[in-house]
Formats: sequence, C-alpha cells, structure tokens
Amino acid sequence: MIKFIVKQTATIMLLFVFNSINAQGIVNKWLIGYPGGGANVFIEFNKDSILSIDTVKLKMSFRDLNASICDSYGNMLFYTNGGWIANSTNDTMMNGNDLTPGPYASYWKIDGFRNSQGAVIIPFPADSTKYYLFHQTVDLASNGQTVIPSKNIFYSVIDMNLDGGLGAVTLKNNVILNDTLTYGALTICKHANGRDWWLLCHRAHSDMFFEFLISPTGISGPFSQSIGSILNEGAVGQACFSPDGKKYARYFPDDDLDIYDFDRCTGILSNPVHIIINDGAFCAGASFSANSKYLYISSQNYIYQFDVHAPNIELTKDTVAIYDGFASPFHPFQTYFYQSQLAFDRKIYISAPNSVDYLHVINYPDSSGISCDVQQHGIYLKTFNAFTIPNHPNYFLRADSGSVCDTLMLTVAQKNFENEDLNIEVFPNPAQNSFFINYQIKTELTDQFILYDTFGKEIKRTKLNTSAKTQKVNTDNLGNGIYFYKFKNQSGKIVIIK
Repeated sequence: MIKFIVKQTATIMLLFVFNSINAQGIVNKWLIGYPGGGANVFIEFNKDSILSIDTVKLKMSFRDLNASICDSYGNMLFYTNGGWIANSTNDTMMNGNDLTPGPYASYWKIDGFRNSQGAVIIPFPADSTKYYLFHQTVDLASNGQTVIPSKNIFYSVIDMNLDGGLGAVTLKNNVILNDTLTYGALTICKHANGRDWWLLCHRAHSDMFFEFLISPTGISGPFSQSIGSILNEGAVGQACFSPDGKKYARYFPDDDLDIYDFDRCTGILSNPVHIIINDGAFCAGASFSANSKYLYISSQNYIYQFDVHAPNIELTKDTVAIYDGFASPFHPFQTYFYQSQLAFDRKIYISAPNSVDYLHVINYPDSSGISCDVQQHGIYLKTFNAFTIPNHPNYFLRADSGSVCDTLMLTVAQKNFENEDLNIEVFPNPAQNSFFINYQIKTELTDQFILYDTFGKEIKRTKLNTSAKTQKVNTDNLGNGIYFYKFKNQSGKIVIIK
C-alpha cells in the first residue's frame, strides 16, 4: 500500500468482531492405521479430555500423510491419505477421487502417501461450511521408483453443503506453486487477526521459504523469504508452529533443527536459530507444548526438550527419553520415535516409523525436564498403525492482542484539509453489525467514507451528510475481516491510510 507524507495524524481504530471456531470438537477424533493391519484405529478425545481407542473398518489406508477434520460437535467430516478423500460414511467423497495427480499417486493412493505433513485442512476464513485442502505431490523418476524432489503444491475446495451434507469437492488439484520443493512439512498458522491463515513451505536445496495468505478474498502468494539454513529435500521430519503462533520449528535429520520467530501479522520469519542434533537418526518429529514454552524433538532413539523462551535455546537441550528397545509385535518392529502431534488433552502423541500397535505419549509437556513424563509405548492401539499421526494446525488460536493487526480492525491516519480541522470519532469499538461516525467539519464539504479490504479492493462507499454530525454505517453484509478506510472530500483531497 502506498504511504503518503502527512502533516498531522490521528489514529482511529475500528474492529469487527470475528467469531472464531470455539467448539473444540474439530480435532476430537483421529483416524490412523490401515486395513491391512487388521483395522484402522479410531481415537477420540471427549469434552473431559478422556482418551478412548477403538478399531474401525475403513477403506482408506494411512501411511505418513494424514489430514482430517471434524465439525464443531466432534463428528468426522472428511479425511485423506493424499490419494483420495473419504466422507463421513467412509466412502469416496463426491469428486474426491484422483487427488494429487502424478506418477506417485498411481503407486501410493491405495496405501497412502509417504510424505509426512503432505496435506493440511482449514475452514474458509469467512465460511465454516467450506474447506481448503492443501496437498503436495511426491514425484517419481521414469522408473516409477526413485523419488525426486517434489514439484507441486495443490489446493482443493470441499463444500459440506453438497451431497446431502456429506460434502463434495468443488475445485480439485489447483496448482498454487510449482518449484523444486522439500517433501511435506506443509504447516499453517492463524494470522494475527484471528481469522486468516498463513501457509508455509520450503524450496529444496535453498534457504527460501514460500508463504501464502488465505483470507476471505482467496489465496494470495506465494511470497518468498530467504532466511536461515540451506534445507535439502527431506523426507522423514516435521515442521510445526507453537500454539501461540510466535515460533516456527523444523527438524529433519539431514538438516538438523531450525527455530524461528514468526510474525503473525506479516508472515515474516526472523531470528533463526540453527541447532546441530547429529545423533544418527533416520526419522524425526517436532511439537511444541501447549504453553508454547517447550519444543520436543523426537529423533528416532531420543526425545529432546528445548526451552524456546530461553536466551540461548541450544543450551537448554535436555534428553527426556531414550528408546528402550521395545518392539511390537516382535523384532524388527521397533517402536522408535517418529511424528508427533499436540492433542486436545494437551498431551503430545508420537508415532513409530514401523507398523506397531502402540503410540508414545508425553503426559505433561508444559513441565520442565523429565517431569514432562514421557511414557514410551504408553498407548495401546488394539491394532497396527504404520508411521502416521494427523497433521492439525491450531484452529483455536485467537487474535494477537496488542499487535498492529490484533483483530479484524482498520486503522486510519488523517490529514488536515489545508487549515480546516477534521475531527472524527468512530464507535463502538469493537463493532459487529454497524458502527457510527461522529465528525465535525468547519466547511461545507461533500465527504465520502470508503471501505477497503486488505488487498486494497473497494468494497463499500458512503456519502457523508455534512449537515449531520453522526452517521451510521452498516456492516452486516460484510465478511469478517481486516478493513481499511479513508475519507475523501469533494475536491479530491484524501484522508489517507497509514
């Protein structure tokens, strides 16, 4: 946005209240496992955070890639293994077949894709009945076997109003990025306004991140930023945001551990910290504690804890678990440490890089050192799970109070009209369906109130009555969002946006 030089400024703040997804049921159910292991595993966290585990016969097999979402009451809506999308009846969603096209899908759409965090689901910022599914290819060489760097990131749109409430894919396999990319590690964080989203991925063999902004107006980007370490293709690691959205971490054994600060307003990463792990791991995972203070790295034979609030994060490294040699049902099915996910009950669950019938659990991740209580193979699954755990962003992250874009607000800086005073008051703050403008203008001017979205598109224009001192502006026909406004008089002089 162009900035103008101003002689005198005053700031007015108006925010539209955003009713975020408060119902915790959206992540209450997990589906993992595969039919070939006997059955899939159905894990449920009820409202009292009590864990229940059962088996269920599904058509879908999961490997590393796993994305699913429930409604606000905890009813499963749909899920995917990268190759296709299933609805709540566990059958193929309308138009949900042939997802993520390419040679790799031909080999793995039945068993499930092997790229961890290769898909992630979010609701539309302004419509909770529609969903974005972001998903990534893994490409194969002409022999159909050798894995080569990933090229495409796609998005598909699911509308739950269709097919009698079972949902349908209305847009499918739309490419938003074509580049040489690292495998998986698609991670998403709420914008500081509490409504929009940031999607991050990384170019292979470079220090470049790609970022997308998802708002009610659509998907914007990619925006690129070069920062931190040179990252390779990756395959068996994980990236994550802290629950408060202020930290981003990425751990792949070939690249070691990188931790960044994250600005939820701008999507910019800063203050990179590179920590060499070098423990011989071939698989890895990463999750933050619910209080965002501790980062847990699951590195095949070890689980490390880092205090990301400390001045020197590397010095806080604490080994909180060492693999105990357990295998199930027998060797060589070792229960090493692999992908992890912070759950609704504030515990962290960790999968194994083998087909086993247990998960590991960190019972008190908010606690320092061994008091975090890692229970190896502490969760019996009743059947077998190979590698996977769901990839869930923090759907419940609210606006970043106190930031320059802390909610759905608009900020304006005002310029005097020559020697006239322009005194404006906007209320109430916050506003929902309407707000009022109080204004005192010494000269007879025909002023206009113009409202813009975050991309500079004009969405509302109102002529102000100079004979009045207060005017109502209705907003009930607008989507929730950040809005900017300006005032313009008859001669074209503008009260500018800062």
